[in-house]
Amino acid sequence: MKSTEPARSTAKEDALHGASGSPAELRSRRNLQWAQGAILVLLYSLPAVMCIHSAFVADPDVWWHLRDAEWILQHNAVPHTDPFSGAGRPWAAYSWLFELLIFGIFQRLGLVGLVAYSAGMVVAIAAALHRLIRRLQADFTIAALLTAVAVSCIAGLFTPRPWLFSILFFTLELDLLMQARKTGRMRGLLWLPVVFALWTNLHIQFFAGLAVLAIALTEAALARRWTGIHTRIRPGWMSGIFVACVLAALCSPYGWGSYSSLFGMAAQSGILSRVTEMQAMSFRHFNDWSALLFAFVATGLLARTRRFAFFESVLLAFAVYISFHSQRDVWVLAVVASGILASEIKGDKDNRFLLTASAAPAIAVASVLALLLGFRALGVNNVRLRANLAKQMPVRAVEFVKEKGLNGPLFNNFDWGGYLIWDLRMPVSAYGGISLVGEARPDRLYTTWEAAPDWAVDPDLLKANLVIAPVALPLTQLLRLDPRFQLADEDKLAAVFVSRSSLSSGKAELAAAADKSASSR
Repeated sequence: MKSTEPARSTAKEDALHGASGSPAELRSRRNLQWAQGAILVLLYSLPAVMCIHSAFVADPDVWWHLRDAEWILQHNAVPHTDPFSGAGRPWAAYSWLFELLIFGIFQRLGLVGLVAYSAGMVVAIAAALHRLIRRLQADFTIAALLTAVAVSCIAGLFTPRPWLFSILFFTLELDLLMQARKTGRMRGLLWLPVVFALWTNLHIQFFAGLAVLAIALTEAALARRWTGIHTRIRPGWMSGIFVACVLAALCSPYGWGSYSSLFGMAAQSGILSRVTEMQAMSFRHFNDWSALLFAFVATGLLARTRRFAFFESVLLAFAVYISFHSQRDVWVLAVVASGILASEIKGDKDNRFLLTASAAPAIAVASVLALLLGFRALGVNNVRLRANLAKQMPVRAVEFVKEKGLNGPLFNNFDWGGYLIWDLRMPVSAYGGISLVGEARPDRLYTTWEAAPDWAVDPDLLKANLVIAPVALPLTQLLRLDPRFQLADEDKLAAVFVSRSSLSSGKAELAAAADKSASSR
C-alpha cells in the first residue's frame, strides 16, 4: 500500500507539531489533542458499552468451552476424545487456552465475567483497528470514521467466543505487514511467530493469518520478476517469517492435529451449512450492508489505480470469499477493506493525529473507566444476567431434572447442548463441538429435530430416557403424541419428556409432577 507520508511539512503542521510556537498556537494544539483523546475514548469504549448493554450470556458454545476448561484442570491434560457426548470419537479442544482464560474469569466474576471478557476484547479490537488505519491514513477524521464503520461491521460477533482473539491477532498481523511493505523495515515481523504460537491455542482460525502471510510471500517473490509489482518486503526475510509462523502454529498440545482439525471442519459442508453463523449473510442487519459497502468501495478504489496492487487485490478477493461464504467471518473483510480504504483515500493531511505515545496510557485508563461506568449505569449484575439466561436457555428444565433425579441417556438439540453440558453434567446427544467428530451423526440429529419422515427411528432418540426439547421445534409436537414418552414438565421455553419404559413405581412422584404440569397448562 502506498505511503501517506507528506513530502513536505506545511506551515500549519509545523505550528501544531513543533515544540515552539505562539501561546495561542500551543493552546490550540492542546485543545485539539484533548478533543482527539476524547474522540478515541468514545471510539474504543462506546462499542464495548453497547456490548455491555446487550449483556449477552446465552451463547450456545461458551458453556461447553467452560466445561472443557474444567475437564482440563481436573485431568491436567487436554482431551483427545469427545468427553461430553459419550461417543468417544476423536476430538480436539483447539481453543483450550481461551477456555482456561474464560473459565478463570467466570470463576471470579460469574456471568458478569462473560460480558466483561466480550467488552474488554471489543476495546482491544477497536484500538488495534484504529492503529492499523491511522498508520495508513493521515486524516484523523477519516481514520476515526473508517474505524467506526469497521467495528460496526463486526458488531454481531461481540459474544464470549474465542473468535475475538482471531479478529485481534489478524488486525495486528495486517498492521505489521502493511508497515513492512511500506517502509521495508522487517523487524516488526519478528513478532508474528509469537502471535501464531498464541493464536493456534486460542482459536482455529489462525489459518486466515497464514493465508495473508502466503499472499505477502507470493508478492515478494513475484516483485523480483515483474516490475509492475511493488513491495519493500524482501523475499528471503518473508520466507523465513512464513516458515517460522507455520512452525509456531504447531506449538500446541495437538501439534499437527491443529491443522487436521481445520481440514476436518472445512470438509463438513453439510452440517456447517445448517449452523446459522456458518451461513452466508442474510442482509437483514446494518452490519451486513456495511460490509457490502466496504467491499464495493475498496474494489472501486483498487480498480482506479494505475498500478496493479497485487497484495491488496488478492487479499481483498480472499476476504470477500470467506466473509460472504460465512457470516461469522465478516471480520476478515472488515479488517482488510478498512486497511485498503485507509491507504487509498486522500484525506486532509493538515487534520493530523496529534496525540503522542505518552497519551496512550491515559486513553486506556479512560476507556476502562468508561466500561466500569457502563456496567454500573446499566445495572449489569449476575442476578439480572441469570434472569436473561433463563429466557433463552432451559434453566428451569435443568432444575426440574436435577430435583427429580432424572437420568439419561439424554436427547437434546444443538443450541442447548453446551448449556446442558455445563449445568446438567450428563452426556448430551448434540452440541456445538460435535461437528468436530464427524458429519453423519450431527446431520442426522438436525433432521430429526426438524421432524424428518424417519424421525422415530433415530438411534439416539430410540435409546433416550430423557428429552429436553424447545417447545417451538417440530419434533416436540410429535413427542407429545408419541406413546414412548411422557411429558414431565413444560414452560414457555422447554419441555421435558421421560421415556415411559424407564418409569417405575418409584417414579410416582414424577408422574404426579407430570399431571401437575399438564393441569397448569
